[in-house]
Amino acid sequence: MSWLEAFLLGIIQGLTEFLPISSTGHLYLGRHLFGLDEAGLFLDTMLHIGTLLAVFVYYKKEFMQILKNPFSKLTFLLIVGTIPAVVVGLLFKDFFEDISKTGVTIGWEFLATGLFLYLAELGKNGSKKMNDITYKDALFIGSFQAFAIFPAISRSGMTIVAALWRKLDRETAAYFSFLLSTPAIVGGIVLQSADLFQGKAEAISGMSLLVGTISSAFFGYIAVSWMIQYLKHHSLKIFAYYVWGLGALILALQFTGIF
Repeated sequence: MSWLEAFLLGIIQGLTEFLPISSTGHLYLGRHLFGLDEAGLFLDTMLHIGTLLAVFVYYKKEFMQILKNPFSKLTFLLIVGTIPAVVVGLLFKDFFEDISKTGVTIGWEFLATGLFLYLAELGKNGSKKMNDITYKDALFIGSFQAFAIFPAISRSGMTIVAALWRKLDRETAAYFSFLLSTPAIVGGIVLQSADLFQGKAEAISGMSLLVGTISSAFFGYIAVSWMIQYLKHHSLKIFAYYVWGLGALILALQFTGIF
């Protein structure tokens, strides 16, 4: 793998981790397009570390508060919101890893993501702020996050949709969604690291890993800050149309045997 390919995969990971269009699905497509279907578990891990760094930098005040007061309400909201994904991930890890490798369902999953994004815009806007979020809200949002274990179901999309349905205001919905992403990303890194120690990683140059990680972090930070501002006054429907078109294209290519 060249450093340019790693750079482009880093852009894909950074942007699509926080735009509601599925990072895993787009990374699969990016690898397939570049002929890198076996791009390497180590690279995957480093790309996720890059997006984790982006979130840590953006939410540095919040995480400093958690470190100073680890038993705050915010800490427990994140714990409660993470429980569903942990349960589903541990129970069905092998099943979903097999699905991710083949990519056979990603067309349908993109279509499903678009449906949820579209439906979220049919209701009235809520008014809940961060201080108004309850543990029931966090559990509901976290339950939707668990659906994102399917490779082309967008984690950020599902959590934003769930937050809007729990009547969080639009900015807070995106804000809490991305904050909740940190335990999920950390969990994914831990699971990938376990596989790394079992010798499942392919050899990739240090330069490619570094470039991919920096690219993922940089564009991830841009995506977080942009999406929170965007959602204040704009609809999710544009993303629904995009993933619908992408899903339909993938299904058509699969049907014809091209993909």
